[in-house]
Amino acid sequence: MSGFSVQVVVRGYETDTQGHLNQAVYLQYAEHARWSILQEAGIRQSDMVEAGVGPVVLETTIRYLRELRAGDAVGVTCVFDWGQGKSFRITQTITKADGTVAAELTSAGGLLDLKERRLLPDPAARFKALASAPDVLGL
Repeated sequence: MSGFSVQVVVRGYETDTQGHLNQAVYLQYAEHARWSILQEAGIRQSDMVEAGVGPVVLETTIRYLRELRAGDAVGVTCVFDWGQGKSFRITQTITKADGTVAAELTSAGGLLDLKERRLLPDPAARFKALASAPDVLGL
């Protein structure tokens, strides 16, 4: 699944003294897209809590390529690469309306057992079981 994207407009209060998007806000946009893709797949946050699981970010790398300014409309993509084991990769791109890539994010994630406080051994299987549209997540 490579077509998932959410739209965000940069708000003035998210910018720093140089007038461009504060570096921490890129992480918030990425988080918004990750929760949005889960919702699109039919997984609500409350469903995960009821199932006793929760997603966790283990690592994130951001490549800042072009500045974003207040009023810029951007799309934030989200693609999962499930692989093997307890973790998975997420690739995200923040793209301006004119097609210019502003940032690329790569993350490692996992699915935490909320009672045991340990990563589940097969997060893809659990996400697939929770989703009503697992194809949105590439499952």
